[in-house]
Amino acid sequence: MLHLWLSDTYDSLLALAGIIFAFGTTLFFTGKLQGVLPKDGGREFAHDGKLSAGKPRGAGIIFVLCYVAAALLFVPPYAEIIIYLILTVICMMTGYMDDASKNPWGEYKKGFLDLCVAALVAMTYLKYNPNTIELALFHVEITIPKVVFAILIVILVWTSVNVTNCADGVDGLSGTLTIITIMTIYMIDRVSGKEDGSYLILLFAVCILGYLWFNATPSKLMMGDAGSRSMGLFISIMILKSGYPVLYIPVAFVLLLDGGLGLIKVALLRFLKIRILTKVRTPLHDHVRKIWGWSNTQTVFRFAIIQIILAVAVVYGMQV
Repeated sequence: MLHLWLSDTYDSLLALAGIIFAFGTTLFFTGKLQGVLPKDGGREFAHDGKLSAGKPRGAGIIFVLCYVAAALLFVPPYAEIIIYLILTVICMMTGYMDDASKNPWGEYKKGFLDLCVAALVAMTYLKYNPNTIELALFHVEITIPKVVFAILIVILVWTSVNVTNCADGVDGLSGTLTIITIMTIYMIDRVSGKEDGSYLILLFAVCILGYLWFNATPSKLMMGDAGSRSMGLFISIMILKSGYPVLYIPVAFVLLLDGGLGLIKVALLRFLKIRILTKVRTPLHDHVRKIWGWSNTQTVFRFAIIQIILAVAVVYGMQV
């Protein structure tokens, strides 16, 4: 919005101011408002889940709103971007209402709401962007029928929202992995010259960093579904805007593996009565802590290291 009153000469200064604003407001309001957040009841089935009991939960509402405020102030107000911001707030609010509810929402209710948001993302993306994708490592462009592309976008968004949500269970883990993932997308944008969402990535990343200031082990609060679902939505939108949606698999691989295995395991058992991975606890961050004896810090660092290695490989492959 500030672009409307300032000339292009001040773009660099505005960009710096936006980053400082996003981080500063997240840090300030998280510190001031954590006392009014709902309290976590402790997750019965998660490893060491009861240790979270009594901590403020739902802090995602703070860093997401700080991100939206920064985007509205410091990013040119394009219609597509505004719609994505609205959808991010909707996704955040559905998560926060679940966080604040005395009786947690059912899986089907949350899954249906995620599906609605995913459908709106697909409609928005196809209205403002071509129905083509690029296979980055092969430098091949493919045109996909719009209906098929819409279905694929819905699958991508729904998957991203839910695997990121499932990966939220260790102090600092999902936030750290999300930062690595979106900064990888930022580098992909820079290498390919497609920078429509690059500055939004920086704003979102520093807002997560403001949250992690309080969430690093031992955490003082948790993002809840309000944060994790919003992060998953943001990742899916940014990988779509990069023009390389297939790269979601490597750039979010650890999130996919950590959160996705549990979704597949439960879905196969519930709908097809098929049991797989019976000796593996899901999400994987519970398995490595309980079975392999990793500490919370080791889990965050080692998962992050794996994702960073993949990120380096992807960015290098884009340049070859």
